[in-house]
Amino acid sequence: MAATGIPHFCNDLGVPVVEVGAHEFMCIGATPPFDHPHIFLDMGDDHEIVCSYCSTLYRLNPALKSSEAKPEGCVWQERPVAA
Repeated sequence: MAATGIPHFCNDLGVPVVEVGAHEFMCIGATPPFDHPHIFLDMGDDHEIVCSYCSTLYRLNPALKSSEAKPEGCVWQERPVAA
């Protein structure tokens, strides 16, 4: 999860559906430096949403915590910058 507390998800694996535990999150497409603009997605009352940049389908899975995804490789965590 990024420093803002909003979960960030990516789809380097190229899977057709990423299950997430959050209604609101950021899609970054792929891990940097191959990411697209980080898009805030809000499912609202729905259980699915498609990212307008990378066309990844995100589906709510209530069994997951807000910072979790299936497959697990779709969770992106910002790495601290080395000093």
